[in-house]
Amino acid sequence: MSATAPEGVVEHPIHLTLNGQPRSLQVQPWTTLLDLLREQLDLIGTKKGCDHGQCGACTVLRDGKRINACLTLAIMCDGAELVTIEGLASDGELHPLQRAFIRHDAFQCGYCTPGQICSAVGLVHEGHADSREAIREQMSGNLCRCGAYGNIVAAVEEAMPLMKDVPRQQGRTTP
Repeated sequence: MSATAPEGVVEHPIHLTLNGQPRSLQVQPWTTLLDLLREQLDLIGTKKGCDHGQCGACTVLRDGKRINACLTLAIMCDGAELVTIEGLASDGELHPLQRAFIRHDAFQCGYCTPGQICSAVGLVHEGHADSREAIREQMSGNLCRCGAYGNIVAAVEEAMPLMKDVPRQQGRTTP
């Protein structure tokens, strides 16, 4: 039991694959996936924005689909395959969407960027990115206070054909 668990609270074991690495963890029943990633596993790329599922800064991939980590209890991820922004690069090579975001300057302050990129990866693999309008609509749950939306859409458009050869759940082994 962790030092922060109140007396009498039973932690629950979960087993998952995180960025390509099998993990077995003990979690308190109310721990969100976001808090697990940031506070217990030190994966701070996933950002805590609104903490209400409205901004998309905490978007990660669970079994290839986009989810808001702030609205997902960690125990709901037992048996899941999770990919965070830290797991998209492989063998020192950036994911095609990461490269496209850099090329298109699809970020300004960068706070929303990890969630934007994870959402875009999921969007492309879901098959919904068939036009600029569809990309805009499907990415509408990810807010950018800096207003880099045009550049984000351009980055997604550029990366789509390059993602054909990228495994659906590319993840590297985290140390």
